[in-house]
Amino acid sequence: LQAAFDAAGVSSSIVNAEGDATKQATQADQAITNGAKVIVFVDLDSGSGAAIIAKARAANVHIIDYDRLTIQGPGADFYVSFDNVAVGRLEGQGVVDGIAAAGLKNPVVAELNGSPTDNNATLFKQGYDSVLQPLYDNKTYTKGPDQSVPGWDNQKALTIFEQMLTAQNNKIDAVAAANDGLAGAVASALENQKLPYVPVSGQDATVEGIQRVIAGRQSMTVYKAVKQEANAAAALAIALVKGTDTKALATGTADNTDGGKNAAGNKSMPAVLLVPVAVYKSNVGQTVLADGFRTVAEVCVGDFAKYCPANWAMMAAGMAATKAP
Repeated sequence: LQAAFDAAGVSSSIVNAEGDATKQATQADQAITNGAKVIVFVDLDSGSGAAIIAKARAANVHIIDYDRLTIQGPGADFYVSFDNVAVGRLEGQGVVDGIAAAGLKNPVVAELNGSPTDNNATLFKQGYDSVLQPLYDNKTYTKGPDQSVPGWDNQKALTIFEQMLTAQNNKIDAVAAANDGLAGAVASALENQKLPYVPVSGQDATVEGIQRVIAGRQSMTVYKAVKQEANAAAALAIALVKGTDTKALATGTADNTDGGKNAAGNKSMPAVLLVPVAVYKSNVGQTVLADGFRTVAEVCVGDFAKYCPANWAMMAAGMAATKAP
């Protein structure tokens, strides 16, 4: 973001509320007071986000929802994110693929969802349920426990999944986990109980998630190219500051009416919806490593080095050579 703003000659301030909604509201107030023309923000919950949007609109400041859609109030001027329902569909397919690879018949599938206050978690679940529900309905799979994790807290996820295992007498054969952190909690719970790993989805292509994927402890993860998302948001913000046309930048739409519950919402908010990528063991090298999002040096350490193909080291050497002065 900073590089894009600097290149365009646009002054900017980038701050992080560190998960504190009150602090974020203060930061937004300061930005408006300091004469901001555009605010790009990630709401921490839709209530506090809607309040920030209302203040920005009252001050004639453009506002962009970044990565997370605010589903209360009339909504932001623009929304920039990955297609989060598509992310969930990839996760659902990842569970299906993992079950098929393991040769499981009539598996019990648990769902470990993200925070109930995060609209993205709702969209991810909508995506993986669109893949899994038909398989529950036709009795190919049996639906097991289905629970959300407050605040995406990995420690709470560990406790919740351990409780799921207890309730099921350890009969959970696969898990739709909404991100890599929750997938890691699943892996830890299984290890603690000395149970074998099961097919489990993930998201964010974290180092730990990629390591579990290559080691066969997680079926897949979803890669969302952060640089693409940042560049898309920056391009919109710069256009708004300079007063240039945004139609070619925001070619999609988003709906923040929350299924009709938010009467003030906008069904056709201009949006940039980027395409997520499913990452399996077979394409780690061609995706997150090839893009430089993750590096061989990060992933192939300690016990995980033995899971890394020799050609990854050559790839890393080649990438380093191309970046050399």
